[in-house]
Amino acid sequence: MSTSESSHQWVFGYGSLIWRPGFDYKDARIASLDGYSRRFWQGSHDHRGVPERPGRVVTLTRTPGITCTGRAYLVDAATVSRTFADLDHREKNGYERARETLTFASGEVVSSLVYIATPENFAYLGDAPLTEIAQQIATSIGPSGRNDDYLFALAEALRAINTHDEHVFTLEAEVRRIRAEQSP
Repeated sequence: MSTSESSHQWVFGYGSLIWRPGFDYKDARIASLDGYSRRFWQGSHDHRGVPERPGRVVTLTRTPGITCTGRAYLVDAATVSRTFADLDHREKNGYERARETLTFASGEVVSSLVYIATPENFAYLGDAPLTEIAQQIATSIGPSGRNDDYLFALAEALRAINTHDEHVFTLEAEVRRIRAEQSP
């Protein structure tokens, strides 16, 4: 999917883009995406794990009746091409761009690009028992750091935007329990 350099573009962040967008933007707003839930079902071979021992990061799964809240960023028309080239590289481990509709707290509705890792991609790990996902997150490390640091940063970022995500917060508690057991 291409982006147009003649217009500004919104991009929706529901994972690390919430706390570390890594690009310049004209505006940032809390936004909701209906019909999706955030899940630690995507493998990370390039950031929070390695090919032999992938970490887990979030993707979106279609879930009717559920709303995923995150942060939307408005990318200036002059930097759209460069910004999305950089994001394509950052999200290269199985994510694809999709166009979705976001809603802001004001009720305003906008079209946005969002990166989603579908079950068909090579790095997709899918669902697993929560304890297995937590163990994998607690023990995975990649070029961008510990996998549990990603989880903890996401949980903190969600609290900062006043958003509760049961999946994220339950995993956070379980990983903290595992880490406490591993401490001398």
